[in-house]
Amino acid sequence: MRDSSQATLSDIEFHQFRQLIHDIAGIHLSDAKKPLVAGRLNKRLRSLGMATYGEYFRLVGKDKTELQTCVDLLTTNETYFFREPKHFDFLRELLQKPGAIPSGRPLRIWSGACSSGEEPYTLALLLAERLGERPWEILASDISQRILDQARSGVYELADSENIPRHLLVKHCLRGVDENQGRMMITPSLRQRVRFTQINLNNTLPDVGLFDVIFLRNVMIYFNAETKRQVVDRLIKHLRPGGHFIISHSESLNGVNDTLKVVKPSIYRKPDA
Repeated sequence: MRDSSQATLSDIEFHQFRQLIHDIAGIHLSDAKKPLVAGRLNKRLRSLGMATYGEYFRLVGKDKTELQTCVDLLTTNETYFFREPKHFDFLRELLQKPGAIPSGRPLRIWSGACSSGEEPYTLALLLAERLGERPWEILASDISQRILDQARSGVYELADSENIPRHLLVKHCLRGVDENQGRMMITPSLRQRVRFTQINLNNTLPDVGLFDVIFLRNVMIYFNAETKRQVVDRLIKHLRPGGHFIISHSESLNGVNDTLKVVKPSIYRKPDA
């Protein structure tokens, strides 16, 4: 096995991986992301016994399974429960308004870049609290199959639960014992109400129906202007008239879309038909 511990990511190799992830996921990696790319791929080089990033890039070009592994490594982002809490405060307030909860059908929310699951499970905790037995559905999607598998398990470090209100933690989370000491798990009854599926927002979207609320947070920061426009246009076709589109506080739809109306910073509404 060759030593990859001293492998250096050249500018040419970085450009190759940068172009690859842009073509597949629409993600633009600036020059400042070169150390991140090197770090995330180096462990994979070591596990495969490869000495250079160029050798790994050639493997990715001919092995679809390895290509997915590469995409997983380069697209996984940090997240946590109740991140940007003002969005969840807004949703609580919205659900209290007359007519906000649909009758005759489930309330539907799409977590468009769910990563390891904290966002959709936060939504599930909130809906379970606010709607009780009334029907609701959450679709959680991501480009990374590996991170979706992790999300489906619903298992997290106990320290990750610090932002979950205690009454929700007690009711909907299980404390790990024995080999799971120091971990917690979202209860099966709540997990089964979240559907995780692999979707590349940079491609034509599958027929997932219409939603009352779509979350697309902390992902557009990696897109260029044209990719942002294309992704938002695809998603809002699945947003019901009068529905809400929520992005991160660090993002904006200025110059991206002019059909959605600002409700609050980072919260938009699709006009009624």
